Amino acid sequence: MPVYSMTGYASGQNSPAGSHSEADPRAHAAPRLGVEIRSVNSRFLDLTFKLPEELRQHEPALREMLTAKLKRGKVELRAAIESGAASGIGDPSTKLLQRLNAVQDHIKAWLPDARDLSVADVLRLSAGDSVAKGDWGVNLTEVTEKALKDLLSAREREGTRLARMLQDHLAQLRALATQALPLVPQLVEQQHTRFLERWREAMGLSGGTPPEAAQDRALTEATAFAIRIDVAEELTRLNSHLDEIERLVKKGGEIGKRLDFLIQELHREANTLGSKSATLELTRIGVDMKVLIEQMREQVQNIE
Repeated sequence: MPVYSMTGYASGQNSPAGSHSEADPRAHAAPRLGVEIRSVNSRFLDLTFKLPEELRQHEPALREMLTAKLKRGKVELRAAIESGAASGIGDPSTKLLQRLNAVQDHIKAWLPDARDLSVADVLRLSAGDSVAKGDWGVNLTEVTEKALKDLLSAREREGTRLARMLQDHLAQLRALATQALPLVPQLVEQQHTRFLERWREAMGLSGGTPPEAAQDRALTEATAFAIRIDVAEELTRLNSHLDEIERLVKKGGEIGKRLDFLIQELHREANTLGSKSATLELTRIGVDMKVLIEQMREQVQNIE
């Protein structure tokens, strides 16, 4: 199953059923329906609809359509009915002109001072009449289904890119963990040797402590030091989290929330590793880990 991003955009456009045919010279002026769907990241599925009054009745059906396909994200669906007047001048039908004339005569009978309809008024009312009569329900469903399919494809492409990025960061974190693992035994041995050298220097001055006591004390100090700086447990848990993240990315589906939790756990282990650091090399590894984990966290926020 693919990994889906919550970020995407898609749009579609169509003319209403029953509008002018392509052979009709007025077809270029027919109103058109446009649908846009935008999606960004969100903790839950948050749907927003911006529809004209002619399409408001279809919002429940649109909501059901989007809910069936999308699980997370802040999604905005915007629909508009655009008049074809921008691409040409509509040709009002004879029936509409007769009706407008009758309405004008009726109004002027009651309001003699009312101005006559202009050509612009007639064209505007003609476009509005065409919009109102369009069978927009069927077209809205068809256009939205196509736009939703395109949105899912866009989210899948972005999700694939995010998955590749996560896999690359996982490999880098594993390499850093591998570098950190042998550092602790080396530090413990260095501490043991350094303690014995200090004892020899002290014995050369005072000459009082037997070598066996120095060895025992050095071993005790080295053991205590090893306990303080031991990061083997943190590295084990970190590798376990990396294994689980890799498994989820390969599995795909709705993994965003689980990945977000695992990223928090990675942060905790990296912070602990940094706090136990007793050398610049281990500190550098801890900082590099935090940078990679923060980059992963930012991208995981976009995964569904």
